[in-house]
Amino acid sequence: MYTEHEDRAYFERKRQKTNYVIAIAALLIFCMIGSGVFAFGGTYLANSLNRASAQISEPLTPSVRDTAPDEAATGSPDTSASIAKPTVQNAIDNTAPGKMSIEDVVINVKHAVVEIKTERVSTSRYMREFVSTGAGSGVIISEDGYIVTNDHVISGAQVITVRLSNEQEYTAILIGTDPKTDIAVLKINADGLQPAITGHSSGLLVGQTAIAIGNPLGELGGTVTAGIISALDREITIDGEIMSLLQTDAAVNPGNSGGGLFDLYGELIGIVNAKSSGSEIEGLGFAIPIDTAIIVAEQLIEYGYVRGRVESGFTLVDIQDAFTAMSYRIQQLGLYIANSKSENFESGDRIIAVDGHAISNLAEWNRQMTLYEVGDTVDITVVRNGSSVTQELTLAEKTY
Repeated sequence: MYTEHEDRAYFERKRQKTNYVIAIAALLIFCMIGSGVFAFGGTYLANSLNRASAQISEPLTPSVRDTAPDEAATGSPDTSASIAKPTVQNAIDNTAPGKMSIEDVVINVKHAVVEIKTERVSTSRYMREFVSTGAGSGVIISEDGYIVTNDHVISGAQVITVRLSNEQEYTAILIGTDPKTDIAVLKINADGLQPAITGHSSGLLVGQTAIAIGNPLGELGGTVTAGIISALDREITIDGEIMSLLQTDAAVNPGNSGGGLFDLYGELIGIVNAKSSGSEIEGLGFAIPIDTAIIVAEQLIEYGYVRGRVESGFTLVDIQDAFTAMSYRIQQLGLYIANSKSENFESGDRIIAVDGHAISNLAEWNRQMTLYEVGDTVDITVVRNGSSVTQELTLAEKTY
């Protein structure tokens, strides 16, 4: 038999042994749980590092702004602009790379838009000379001083002055002009200028933001107005020339002509050239698409004229109202020849047909001329002394 002392000792040893077993078991459980947690964490961390490494080592995929649609579609590079044109995806994606707020666009492009002032010396009916002034806008297209504007801004000017955004003024020379597209190019003797970045008008969408910067009223240089592209390829007749223009509701006023129309990427998408006016007309401004304007400007810089344009050798007068008819002392409205380089046609002949197509005004004549190429021979029918006369005319190249 156990004594009382031996019994207590026995149970004490048994209790200590049990506690020791429990402690060992708890330690084993803790280690198992800890190893599982660290293994999961290590796996997660390893996976994260692997993904980051893959992103760093993987070549970046160009965004739609990095490749022009023309190049993406054809495989040939588009060298007409330094920044690729917006695509449909970019135009509707507010998070597209490179898109800016209107404020940021203005900060980036305002120095590329200039004020233009002109002086013309005219003679009154009493043989007195007087100077008339005009004003418009222009856009710098090269660091060394080439500026694009409208033909109608500088037409007939003897003195052309360009004022930069820093208020420096330069006397400009006329490089070339194209009344058909209403584009003219000037040159000032300056370097290190900030040119506009030319975009692409072919990728524009109706409804996207358009920002106009110019010199409204000829005295508010640097004025910014904003709106949207209201329509594309609007066929508008201005001074007898049929033009395909961008329509915008950005406020345009006299003096804005020749200024820039920009998108939210800070790219030049058009050259402002017209506004429809009237007591009940608002929000109808027009701009020459940059795809047209830049091609014409490049040809004017390189050749001084746009190659391939046909020349009739006529100076034409478009008489379409009674007042003008009275001033020329004629009774019949229509399109008249004022001067001719061809012996087959005379001053005072009224053109009524070209190759059998009826002609009654300058717009119809210009539309018909777009169908021909340099060297083509056409039949011109005129009314002379009350009789119809048809004569051949060989079309030359217009070099001015």
